[in-house]
Amino acid sequence: MSIQAINVRNQFRGKITSIVEDEVLSGLDIETPIGIVSSVITSRSVKDMGLVIGSEVVALIKATEVSIGKLS
Repeated sequence: MSIQAINVRNQFRGKITSIVEDEVLSGLDIETPIGIVSSVITSRSVKDMGLVIGSEVVALIKATEVSIGKLS
């Protein structure tokens, strides 16, 4: 499946603004037109894709559950 085949509502283009690498997992913050999207991926994927701060990426969102809490 190509990126074009995924529903447009589930993908956000942006730039990586932060990478926190650990031995196995890495946390990334991506600045998008809707705000910051955070992701946790394997550190191996960060290296394999050559991701660095400033890299242009597409955040692909797949949610199987969304919980809602009421704000006061």
